[in-house]
Amino acid sequence: MEKAYKFRIYPNKTQVQLLRKTFGCVRKVYNYFLDRRMKLYDAEKITLGFYDCSKELTALKVELPYLKEPDKCALQNALKDLDAAYKNFFNGVGFPKFKSKKNRRQSYRTNFTSGNIAVLDNHIKLPKLGKVRFRDKQEIQGRILNATISQTPSGKYFVSICCTDIEIPKLQRTDKVVGIDLGLKDFAITSDGEKFSNPKYLKQSLQKLAKLQRGLSRKTKGGFRWNRNRIKVAKLYEYVTNQRRDYLNKLSTALIKSYGIICLEDLQVKNLVQNHKLAQAIADVSWSEFVRLLDYKSQWYGRKLIKIDKFFASSQIGSHCGSKIPITKDLSVREWTCPHCGTHHDRDVNAAINILNEGLRILNEN
Repeated sequence: MEKAYKFRIYPNKTQVQLLRKTFGCVRKVYNYFLDRRMKLYDAEKITLGFYDCSKELTALKVELPYLKEPDKCALQNALKDLDAAYKNFFNGVGFPKFKSKKNRRQSYRTNFTSGNIAVLDNHIKLPKLGKVRFRDKQEIQGRILNATISQTPSGKYFVSICCTDIEIPKLQRTDKVVGIDLGLKDFAITSDGEKFSNPKYLKQSLQKLAKLQRGLSRKTKGGFRWNRNRIKVAKLYEYVTNQRRDYLNKLSTALIKSYGIICLEDLQVKNLVQNHKLAQAIADVSWSEFVRLLDYKSQWYGRKLIKIDKFFASSQIGSHCGSKIPITKDLSVREWTCPHCGTHHDRDVNAAINILNEGLRILNEN
């Protein structure tokens, strides 16, 4: 089992300068070889592989001596990321894009070799950077694989240390099962009838965000005051993100601890945000991130997560008798009484029960 431990680090001025150089060199290598591969394919229909690019990188370092300053593993990993991006493209993902200096989030990855990465009492040892101060007291376990150093738009620096051979503590066995219907009015509704509210963190901060962005638009781009205002906007976005991440982590962990089998819909968020009236609300609610958290935590702790097909009509079927009720296609209908069996249904709880029943059916078939 692999797990990443994330620390906020506080580099000194010399280390910050080296970090900026490394970010720039990684971006240069990635963009150079992306351009090289594109032009070579257009001219001669030849595709450069990772090892071909790696050989050319050695010659490029002679031509551009500043590429020798940063960690060599970071440059090699940039080539690996480019190769992975090409493979993803052939598997149906979008074509690789050039990395921009204007993107305020920068990062690079370095590999563990013979003790070059270590977590000490008040410092983290990193290649080329040496000992970097940090204040987080979490203890890492297992064998270190690599470390990813990143800078956020607000100017903070973090390191994420990936470790393997981690022993995840086992949770107490439970036979409880649950179906979950995800929504906007309430974030999650369970088949037990429990409803978890949608905190709408972005909506709470929209007024303050609009004020900061108006101030940013009035400043001269690239100036000192513009940059100071940009950092304020970035910090507010970061605050909203941290609020949302904390809520999703706590809720997903609570569900994983309580239930042995969790069933939910496999929502296509990319299609749902095409509705411009609901796009902001759907983006704020972060269903995809919630499902991702449930996915890896269920694997960690030995639970089962069953995803229901997105075309399953969970809201249009009466959970008591199984009849399909056309009136429920209208989203404004929140409660209704089944004309076939007379059962009164809450729209969201009924959908959660149907999701649970469909999930158990799929589990039994498999």
